[in-house]
Amino acid sequence: MEPTTLLIILAVFIVAVMYSSVGHGGASGYLAVMAFFAVAPEVTRPTALVLNLFVASIGTVQFYRAGYFSWRIFLPFAAASIPFAYIGGMIHLPTQIYKIVLGVVLMLAAVRLAVKLRNDDEVKDPPILACLAIGAAIGLLSGMVGVGGGIFLTPILLLMHWAETRVAAGVSVLFILVNSIAGLAGNYSQVSVLPPDVWIWIPAAVVGGLIGSTLGSKRFDSLTLRRVLAVVLLFAGVKLILV
Repeated sequence: MEPTTLLIILAVFIVAVMYSSVGHGGASGYLAVMAFFAVAPEVTRPTALVLNLFVASIGTVQFYRAGYFSWRIFLPFAAASIPFAYIGGMIHLPTQIYKIVLGVVLMLAAVRLAVKLRNDDEVKDPPILACLAIGAAIGLLSGMVGVGGGIFLTPILLLMHWAETRVAAGVSVLFILVNSIAGLAGNYSQVSVLPPDVWIWIPAAVVGGLIGSTLGSKRFDSLTLRRVLAVVLLFAGVKLILV
C-alpha cells in the first residue's frame, strides 16, 4: 500500500473521530483531506457525502440511544433542508467557484471546531418559519458543496438557545444524514466515478465514527484536539481559495 494511501486512511480516521464526537459527519474534514492530496474536485463532493452517510448513521444511533435528540427540533429544519439539499446536489459549480465556496466552508468549519459552544441554559422553541428558512438555506449550500450542514446548524441551535448542547449534537447528526442522502440523490451521476480507494477509506471512517460518537455521547471534551484539526481545515480552506 502506498504511503499516500496510508496517510489518507489515517487522516479520514482522525477526522471521523473528531467530528463525530461533536455530532458531525466530517464531510468538511474529508473535503480538506482530499484537497491536500489533490483528489480530483469533480469526485470530492460525492465521496465526502458517502463517508458522511456511514459516520452520521453511527452517530445518529449513538446520540439517540443516549437520549440526546428531539424530533420537535429536527423535523422543521429537515423538512425544508432535504428538498433543497437535493436541488443543491444537482448544481455543478465551475471548478474555480466551487473551490472558493468550499474554501470558505472549510474555514467556517475550522471556527466551529475551534470554538467551544455550550448551551445548558433553559431552551426555547424555535419559530417554525425561521426553522424552514434556515433549513432551506443550509440544505441548498450543503448539497452544492458536499457537506451535511451540521457545521451550520449546531452553532445556530446553541447561539439561539434552541437546544441544549448534547441535544443539538444529536439533532445535527441526523440532519447531516438526511441531507447527505438528499445531496447524493441529486448528484447521483457522479457516484459511479468515486475514487477506487474510497472502499478503503470507508472502514477508517466507520471505526473513527464509532469511537468519536461513543466518546461524544458520554461527555468527552476534545477541544484541544479539535483545535488542531481546525488549523488543518483553515490551511486547506486558504489553499483552495488562493491556489
